[in-house]
Amino acid sequence: MAVINDIVLHAMDQLLNLLSSFIAIIFALTVHEFAHAWMSNRLGDPTARIMGRMSLNPLRHLDVFGTISLVIFGIGWGKPVPFNPNNLKYPKRDSALIALAGPMSNLLTAIILAIALKYLNGTFISGVPLYGLLSHIFAISILLFSLNILPFPPFDGSKIIGIFVPHKFQPAYDHYMVNGIKYVMIFILFDVLFLEKMFGFSILNFVIVKITMWVIAIISLGT
Repeated sequence: MAVINDIVLHAMDQLLNLLSSFIAIIFALTVHEFAHAWMSNRLGDPTARIMGRMSLNPLRHLDVFGTISLVIFGIGWGKPVPFNPNNLKYPKRDSALIALAGPMSNLLTAIILAIALKYLNGTFISGVPLYGLLSHIFAISILLFSLNILPFPPFDGSKIIGIFVPHKFQPAYDHYMVNGIKYVMIFILFDVLFLEKMFGFSILNFVIVKITMWVIAIISLGT
C-alpha cells in the first residue's frame, strides 16, 4: 500500500510540475508579445492594438507550434506582433526598440520574481505550489530573454542590432533578415537532432545556459 501511495504521489508531483511549467510558458510568452505590441503603440504605430495584440489574453499571442517547440526543444516563439514602420517617427531606431521590448519585459519579470522569491523563501508559501509556479515563471522568463537576445533571425536580437547597421550595409542586412531564418532553422535542427543525440553536446544549449547563468548571477547580485 505504501508503495502504491508513493507512486501516486510521485505521479501527482510530476503532473503538477508539468502544469506549472506550461502555465509559466504561457505567462512568459504572453508578457513578451504584449510588450512588443505596447511599445509599437507607444511609438506611434497602432497596428498591433487594432489587431487586438495589445492584450494580456494568451490566446491572442500563442503560436501552437512555437509553444510545442518550447516544451520539447526549449526553443519557442509566439505569434509575431505586426507593426508598420511607416507609422514610426524614426523607423530604424523604433523598430529596434519594439524588438527590445520583448526580451526586456521577460528580464523585468525575472527581476521582480527574484525579489519576491527571496523574501518568500523560508515562509509557509515556499511549501505550496504557488512558490513552484513563481520559480518556473522566473526560469522561463530568463530563458526567453537569453534566447531572444541572440542576433540571429527570427529572434529579437537580429532586429535589435539593426539600429547599429550602417546605411551602406542595409541591403546586406535586409538580405540576412529574410534569408537567414532558414539557415538558423537548419542549424537548430542539426544541433538538437544530430549533435545532441549523437554526441550529447548542443552548441545552442551551451550558449543559452551560459547566458542564463550570467543573467541569474547579475540578478542575484542586485537582489
